[in-house]
Amino acid sequence: MNRRSFLQTSSLSAASVGALSVSCTGALGSLTERPSDQKYMGDFAAEPLEKVRAAFIGLGYRGKGHLDFFATLEGTEVVALSDLYEDNIEKSIEILSKSNRDTTSVKSYSGSEKAWLQMLKEVRPDVVFISTNWTNHAPMCIESMRMGAHAFVEVPMALTIEELWDVVNTSEKTGKHCMMMENVNYSRDELMFLNMCRQGAIGELLHAEAAYIHELRWQMDEVERGTGSWRTYHYAHRNGNLYPTHGLGPVAQYMNLGRGEDQFKRLTSFSTPARGRELYAEKNYPADHKWNALDFKGGDLNTSLIKTHLGRTIMVQWDETSPRPYTRHNLIQGTKGILAGFPTRAAFDGGFEGLSEDHHRWIQGEQLEQLYEKYDHPLYKRLNSAAAGSGHGGMDGIMMYRIVECLQKGLPLDQNVYEGALWSSVTELSQRSVASDGMPQDFADFTRGDWKTTQPLSIID
Repeated sequence: MNRRSFLQTSSLSAASVGALSVSCTGALGSLTERPSDQKYMGDFAAEPLEKVRAAFIGLGYRGKGHLDFFATLEGTEVVALSDLYEDNIEKSIEILSKSNRDTTSVKSYSGSEKAWLQMLKEVRPDVVFISTNWTNHAPMCIESMRMGAHAFVEVPMALTIEELWDVVNTSEKTGKHCMMMENVNYSRDELMFLNMCRQGAIGELLHAEAAYIHELRWQMDEVERGTGSWRTYHYAHRNGNLYPTHGLGPVAQYMNLGRGEDQFKRLTSFSTPARGRELYAEKNYPADHKWNALDFKGGDLNTSLIKTHLGRTIMVQWDETSPRPYTRHNLIQGTKGILAGFPTRAAFDGGFEGLSEDHHRWIQGEQLEQLYEKYDHPLYKRLNSAAAGSGHGGMDGIMMYRIVECLQKGLPLDQNVYEGALWSSVTELSQRSVASDGMPQDFADFTRGDWKTTQPLSIID
């Protein structure tokens, strides 16, 4: 993808499917009234699927991982595979064969940017798992739902707020799920923190900190193919938080944001200078290399501050460039204590059951075993052994298990379409705020006010 094609596709991805998307009036505002042919999807439960027939679009690293674990689950069938590259299809067939799946009936579509469209028309799967580059997420979700399938997409759900409205409206119009697969919500510590927040262990929730800080400059070695071949252009031309949801998703669910209690209201954002990737390119690639021809505009680190309707605050950071250890922060502060990650630790007003006498000392290290024993999420206890080795410490497997379980039992999903849209919208709002020297930006209400009646995410056993 060269600079011109990047700018064409990133400006409005949904334009690539034209009339396939459902338009809305105003990218940043919410429609005052839901159209009569659409219904609210906040607590939506689809008809149970005795067998989940799935197609997969995008079979690189993430797509193959999702396919691998999905193929181990009972009551599932892989009906079609689509990828631009034939060798990814071949490797995916090998994965299915190792799981003792019959691959003779699996249809394959590759070699064309539009192969996935042909697949949807011919196969008509129940669900579609989408693990492609960011610009394709919204168009593929929209058309999957229009063709009768529930859509499950990698993060972020879309690149622009206008695209997010199109995804939301299509879900409401078709009555199909669209879930952004935020796998971090299924990590052990995030699940335990959710359980502790629901039990009131740290009192009323006041403040959170979330991040995705992960040094990924090495991906620039993927020049013609792979993540770096397309993400590098995003780093160069977009200035804001391009990947907010890994840290933000869990803390948003701790606070019941968009689920009956509170909602995002406003955001302000600042970025550092853009230096890291330009220096990396100068050091590691020839002077005439295409990475050295880029004018990197995206700041190395972005910091955004969100205020909710109740006045609570969330600091969100993103940095995939700076040389530093990985962290998601994962901090939640309450009136009776604090829970924090990287490293995992906790402190409580008045101490905790013999581990500490007050809040001036962290409970951490081996002491955490007592916390896990008391507060481990029942979902983690039930599924951890089955999901072990599925990717990212088992969180990928727990997420996929829950998706299939909810579809088979006709239950609401753990993450609804509005949460995916809300968390993903931080990207455009942060870009707008950075461009206006930190001016506050208001969040769109994708629920049109119905978040006030949406059920909080329960502690699933």
